[in-house]
Amino acid sequence: MCGIIGSVGISINSDLLSYLSHRGPDGTGLIDLKIGNKLVSFGHTRLAIVELTAAGNQPMSTDDRNHLITFNGEIYNHCELRCQLGDVSFHGHSDTETVMNLLAKKGIRSVREFNGIFAFAFLEVEKKKLYLARDPFGVKPLYYSLQKGKFVFSSEIRPIQRLLPDSLDRQHLSELLRLRYVPSPDTIYKNIKKVRPGHIVEVDLDSDFLRIKEFPFVDGARDDLSSMSFMEASKQYGDMLETAVQKQLMSDVEVGVLLSGGIDSALIAQKARSCVPYRMKAFTVGFAGQSDADEIDQAKSTADLLGLEHHVVRINDAEFFNQLEKCVQIVEEPLATTSIVPMFHLAELASRHVKVVLSGQGADEPLGGYGRYQAELWHQYVPPWLAKMLGSMDRGLGLKNEKLRRGLGSLSQKNDIDRFLFAYEIFNRGEISGLIGVEEVLARDRIKDMFELLHCKDFPGSVKRMMAIDMRMNLADDLLLYTDKITMHHSLECRVPMLDLELIRFLESIPASFRIRLGKTKIIHRHYAAQALSQEIIRRRKKGFSSPTREWFLKEGIVDDILLDPSSQFANIFDLKEVKKILTQHRLGLNREKQLFLLLSIRYCLDNLSINNN
Repeated sequence: MCGIIGSVGISINSDLLSYLSHRGPDGTGLIDLKIGNKLVSFGHTRLAIVELTAAGNQPMSTDDRNHLITFNGEIYNHCELRCQLGDVSFHGHSDTETVMNLLAKKGIRSVREFNGIFAFAFLEVEKKKLYLARDPFGVKPLYYSLQKGKFVFSSEIRPIQRLLPDSLDRQHLSELLRLRYVPSPDTIYKNIKKVRPGHIVEVDLDSDFLRIKEFPFVDGARDDLSSMSFMEASKQYGDMLETAVQKQLMSDVEVGVLLSGGIDSALIAQKARSCVPYRMKAFTVGFAGQSDADEIDQAKSTADLLGLEHHVVRINDAEFFNQLEKCVQIVEEPLATTSIVPMFHLAELASRHVKVVLSGQGADEPLGGYGRYQAELWHQYVPPWLAKMLGSMDRGLGLKNEKLRRGLGSLSQKNDIDRFLFAYEIFNRGEISGLIGVEEVLARDRIKDMFELLHCKDFPGSVKRMMAIDMRMNLADDLLLYTDKITMHHSLECRVPMLDLELIRFLESIPASFRIRLGKTKIIHRHYAAQALSQEIIRRRKKGFSSPTREWFLKEGIVDDILLDPSSQFANIFDLKEVKKILTQHRLGLNREKQLFLLLSIRYCLDNLSINNN
């Protein structure tokens, strides 16, 4: 795990590389070379986890110097892939060396054989091609920018901004306000892009002007396992989950686990602790005082039942607000997800003890754990006249439950893409226009692009389509994005066994009814967990990883001071009267904590941006 950076037409120096030192404090590397008349630079900061010797150092090149790589991530099936390269003389046992030689021998499209989390740049010297690639679920971020014949890529935005300064794109800002995150390939900048999950960006160096094209290495094809019985599927699911955990324990250093009070992380911990020769450490964050979001007691009970060494940290509202600006700067992209700050404290705690942690993140999307999937199931049973009536109930009744309002509203949308967008949005188009004076037009196209890429129309049932899209959009550019940025800020690698490629392929092949039905979520997961875990864990009420921000934002003072400051960059973009309306709505009982957190996140992010009014 590491930080990667590189450029064409502009040099990378050690000062710039230091911007990524937190991602890799164990070593650095820089290589410059000429491809025709172009200067190409590759840089790397290393967090040593697999192959701790110099044989794992990067950037790495093949023996013939014709191929060069800077790689971030872990490839869990690299030993199997290495067996395909019998004629290669390896210098160590790192997965990077396997990846580099496989790409050199079989070409860039062999990336589809990788089961892991990754973002990398790969250079073919003789062919004068540079490739960027990002894993199928976007666990590892990768940014790039092409401006005035110069190209820069990096694991984070800051180094790119130093070399190729950029400004705010208001249309992308409106997209953020609609969806709560900016989906790939967009960012809030005009010229800085994210590599899409499961995609390759090719840069042609053999021309006067750099040419870029993007293409996917994943497809929407799925095996059909509809004839499999539920009991057969449950057994296979358990076997595959156990294998996924075992593979993701690949490490030459100790591995810990992020532990909540729920089933997902408990199941990961239970599988992992039996595969390691040491007493596994578990880490939990909670909240001071009485808070329904606090899970420390439940997590402690799980740790005791599983024999884990348990470490905890508690935060209060003052600590939350004190760290908020820093967390926004770390994540670099504004988000509406309030768990960013708790994750900061959790990662800080874990990093004092281990370099690697396993997480239960990624279970809700493929297994149907969110409430919007229940609304999507209801859609097929609700006649059009009733759907239209229910869709207007939030206005007629003044419903204050946000999830209920969005669920009812989505029922009236006939088209899948429109219905999904309604279920996702946290600000509607009218609110966005009032806040920033821009009509939002991009969000629907981004969902449509993913819908078509995955061939969702071929999926039996719209709930399957929604879950497939969520795994590659919402999850990638929201939850996984902030998890990577926050954990890597503390030089901590976070792995997600629930997103094992083979496991997801299996889940997307079985009938949707094995995963979700009306009133029931994560069915196959819960069925298997009931056999593996104590009933004390199984029967707990699901809480989800969040913060007590609903209550904290009710207090007048600090939030008002941050959002309503007329001297801020935020005030140059946002109508503060409209912002105050959001605050008032929240304090009158309509839960707008996500909206307020997003506005706070944008407020702090704008402080570090140049503002272009075009």
